[in-house]
Amino acid sequence: MKQLYIRQKMLTFGGERFTVTDGAQRPVYTVEGSFLQIPKSFSIRDVNGLEVARVEKKTFSWLPHFSVFMGDAEVAAIDQEFSFFRPRYRIDAQGLAIEGDWWDMNFTVSRNGVQVAAITQRWLSWGDSYEVTIVEDALETLIVALVVAIDKVKADRDSSSASSAASSVV
Repeated sequence: MKQLYIRQKMLTFGGERFTVTDGAQRPVYTVEGSFLQIPKSFSIRDVNGLEVARVEKKTFSWLPHFSVFMGDAEVAAIDQEFSFFRPRYRIDAQGLAIEGDWWDMNFTVSRNGVQVAAITQRWLSWGDSYEVTIVEDALETLIVALVVAIDKVKADRDSSSASSAASSVV
């Protein structure tokens, strides 16, 4: 079992950035969001600077769609489903099931009924911060990419809610 900590860097210029460290605070991955680029993407790099995964938001779609790529292969997708009340999302990630309150970033990831990871949001931190417990080492990069993608889905929804609330006040 491995503990990782994903922290969003605040006050960065040029795009969103995250650092991923292990339990001893050693860097494991860096995540950098594109700046003024279409489609919006996040590059996940290992300690040697090699891209190990990429999260992309589909540009022209009626409802939001995010893809996770490892190499040239799409390995996961997050799609908003049509609903009249609260937004619903479908996550398709190589047979992985996400259970719990993923909207509040407190959920587990399982495959065939066996837990392979657990994610909890750390409160009282500067920027978004998550604690990730990885049970199956082979899924480490995919789990980190899923957390980054879900964080982006939440950020986009929060910003669109805030802008629609502001426009209704004016």
